[in-house]
Amino acid sequence: MRISPDLGEHLDRLASNFHYDSSLTVDPVAFVQRLRRDPRAAEIVGVLSSTVAVGNVLSIRRNLTGLLQRLGEDPRGFVEAFPKNRWRTVLAPWKHRWIRADQMGFLLLRLREIYENYSIGLEEVFLEKSGGLPLEPAYFGQGLDALSRALRWGSTNRQHTFYEPPPGYLQLFPTPIGPGSRPVCKRLALFTRWMVRQHTPDLGLWRRVPPSILHVPLDTHVYWISYHMGLTRRKTRTWKTVEEITGHLRGFDPEDPIRFDFALAHTGISGDCPKQPVLTVCGKCALRPDCDLWVRRGPRRASRTRPTK
Repeated sequence: MRISPDLGEHLDRLASNFHYDSSLTVDPVAFVQRLRRDPRAAEIVGVLSSTVAVGNVLSIRRNLTGLLQRLGEDPRGFVEAFPKNRWRTVLAPWKHRWIRADQMGFLLLRLREIYENYSIGLEEVFLEKSGGLPLEPAYFGQGLDALSRALRWGSTNRQHTFYEPPPGYLQLFPTPIGPGSRPVCKRLALFTRWMVRQHTPDLGLWRRVPPSILHVPLDTHVYWISYHMGLTRRKTRTWKTVEEITGHLRGFDPEDPIRFDFALAHTGISGDCPKQPVLTVCGKCALRPDCDLWVRRGPRRASRTRPTK
């Protein structure tokens, strides 16, 4: 399928007319927005929230609420005084799907050590491999790799933890850099979007990273819609898929290529993009003329998908 010549205009319409307020009630970025005036606290809650952003959105919100309640009203102070000898149990009992309390405890331990060694915080970590040069889109993977390495073990030239991470922890922070099939790194890309973009629903707390280099946080919904808009022909979600979709979106908006991401993701999460064309659902969609499912199959009956993130 070729990309419709009108897709850029239709994406603009989707993003401009999207009801952000109603979708924010189920999006984890809402937990981060409350801390806009405290960048360090926003980073802490942002890392936790993006790490937990997997599965059903209602489950994410419920379990994230329980996790953040354990941090209290001062997440920054909680991390600064985090008990290193009790990281395995301090958040227990807590669990979200396969993500456990001991893994989140180790993450908070890592954040404490990172903040003890970096004056600015995670933005400084993201920029560590840039050499102070102007950032181009190709650098984004390097920045995510730097974040991944810091959250897993620590930087190569900074102090890192002497504790062994719990089972499954390292898999929470994959990197797009390396041989073989590189993962999409959705959660770190999502966290970076929150920190960099200055427009709704994001916070724009990182001022040294331009939005032009961001890549789409590729969840199942964004992939599904992108595939049927012709933004990718790849059958699997890998970093190459992320690069392909982002490259096409950058053609529509070079300065802010992923400004469509929130609207696309929540169009899928809400069920407003069913798996089959349905006139009562698809008829009002700004992207309907560009959708190969609609063009090839026409409207039919279909049930709404269960909300997931």
